[in-house]
Amino acid sequence: MKATFFLLLILIASSFRNAPQVYRADASASQLTWTGYAEVGTWAPSGTLRLAQGRIEADGLTLRAARFEFDMRTIAHDNEQLQGHLRGADFFDAERHPIAVFELREVSGATARGQLTLKGIGKPVQFPVQVSRMVNGQLRVAGRATVDRTQFGVTFNSANFFQNLGDHAIRNDFQLDFVVVASPVQAAAKPRPAAVGKFPKGR
Repeated sequence: MKATFFLLLILIASSFRNAPQVYRADASASQLTWTGYAEVGTWAPSGTLRLAQGRIEADGLTLRAARFEFDMRTIAHDNEQLQGHLRGADFFDAERHPIAVFELREVSGATARGQLTLKGIGKPVQFPVQVSRMVNGQLRVAGRATVDRTQFGVTFNSANFFQNLGDHAIRNDFQLDFVVVASPVQAAAKPRPAAVGKFPKGR
């Protein structure tokens, strides 16, 4: 009988737990920087990418769920020829696949795990992540993800797929450094119940 009573108390208490706070990413305040590497030498071009939108659910500084969308049409580099090449069919084919998506599955310790969908291909990825709260109540999520582009069909000048590339070979992995700033979404106020009118007494 006592065991049943305590189990009932636990169930009641768990039903009153606060739902995770929802945050919406501020695309203009967030920063995404990509870096690629040559297989030979020190050439390492770097540029930017824009966050299209994002949503986070968190308990304090513990991430419970998240979804981020990246606009691949905004891949940028100072060299316009390289920028156009990266947006084109040899690389990320941004016209046909304008949005890449990362969906967070879990955070264990300081490691985030989830699925990255790029060019319509979804693959599991994991990377270190740091979560902090800013003075204005916003959430700051930062980290560095290393992505093997060939897993998503981007094989241009990969030594694993082409021979005799020499110093034109490009490393399979590229890095994406990110700082996502997200603001808490205020819960909608519950509407007040309408006042019940009184009917006049009959004569």
